[in-house]
Amino acid sequence: MIKEKSDRRTFLATTIKGTAALSLGGVLPGFSPRSYASIIGANERVNVGIMGVNNRGRALAKNFASQPNSRVVHISDVDSRASARSIDEVTKVQNSKPVDTPDFRKALEDKQLDALVIAAPDFWHAHASIMALKAGKHVYVEKPCSYDPNEGEILVKASKKYKGVIQMGNQRRSWPNIVKAIQELHAGAIGRVYFGKGWYANTRLDIGKGKETAVPSWLNYDLWQGPVPRRPYRDNLVHYNWHWFWHWGTGEAVGNGVHMLDMLRWGMGVEYPVRVTSAGGRYHFSDDWETPDTQIITWEFANKSSILWEARSCNGHGVDDIGVGVTFYGENGSLTINGNGYIIYDLKGAVVKNVKEGDNMNLLDRTNPSQNLDSLHFQNFFDAIKTGATLNADIPNGHISTLLCQLGNIAWRTGDVLLTDPTNGHILNSAKGKKLWARTYEPGWELTI
Repeated sequence: MIKEKSDRRTFLATTIKGTAALSLGGVLPGFSPRSYASIIGANERVNVGIMGVNNRGRALAKNFASQPNSRVVHISDVDSRASARSIDEVTKVQNSKPVDTPDFRKALEDKQLDALVIAAPDFWHAHASIMALKAGKHVYVEKPCSYDPNEGEILVKASKKYKGVIQMGNQRRSWPNIVKAIQELHAGAIGRVYFGKGWYANTRLDIGKGKETAVPSWLNYDLWQGPVPRRPYRDNLVHYNWHWFWHWGTGEAVGNGVHMLDMLRWGMGVEYPVRVTSAGGRYHFSDDWETPDTQIITWEFANKSSILWEARSCNGHGVDDIGVGVTFYGENGSLTINGNGYIIYDLKGAVVKNVKEGDNMNLLDRTNPSQNLDSLHFQNFFDAIKTGATLNADIPNGHISTLLCQLGNIAWRTGDVLLTDPTNGHILNSAKGKKLWARTYEPGWELTI
């Protein structure tokens, strides 16, 4: 039994280290996560606000609420329906009701708030992160960390200037079997890795031809747009289809490719490329969708290695019957990561080792397929806040993985082969590409640190 006078910080560190077991089902008999939350003192919990709770953010809110050492205290969303739904669900999980704070900037004024979790659209990520850091809060920001390369560089500078912890939602950096797979690569399991391939397959539908219309009563459209230059509301934009419009979104490459590119970079030990190409288009439907639904991007690196990423938004048949995954190719074999499992093959394709992902994935849940595994990423975030532990997915690394995908989109949009500086990823040869390095903002929303 824990003594009341024991060191609370030591207790928290012990609790955090043990939470991986709790999150994965190892709760002591007679206790639930809510019971553990009651044991942990209010001063030992990390109080979080969630910005954006319609899709992924809604799953994040419930998951953060279920952690024994955190509590969701603010829910912020421009959609009043999404806020109400999320507040109800979070209250049932943690047995306390978050404050409905539509404008997240008001939540940042709360001295009891420790961290902001950002799951708003991509064009908000860098701005909201920097606002939170300036307010003295820690930040958990979903991928990608920025809309364009310039934002990413500014965010990296802000992460170094301010004292707050900032973790990117590249949660695979905390999944146990993926960590083991990367360790195997670095230990030489398949020899020198010279090529990596990642892919994403889905069956997205036609978004139609939208029309300008009145803003719905439940939506604060001006706040939704935030830093983006204003355009009229259209009926096929909110909530998800903004991904496919260049003015607001970053397409499949930056929206989902960051996860795969991050693993590939990590496993291959590469950072910035020297050459980037891309091909593809909007092939499946004839609608308002502007970004590619089918895309190939290649990155070449100075160490005689390369990466290829393949996206098919409208055909869900994956590679080797795997919908989302990566394969590393080395001098002595290959290694494929699928979910939280991996397989090592020899040069002739025979299985050398098969590490199954276990029961920690629910691929039928499209917004939260890896809830238990993601808890480990949250705990790493909390550990960094409370004990100064090293982040598994810091912003300097998150920026590089995001930038690679942004360069892929720039290559596609310009039609140019991009030659890039291997020290920072800057474009060396394409005047059209350089113009896409940074966007313009709505007056008054310029990004500064």
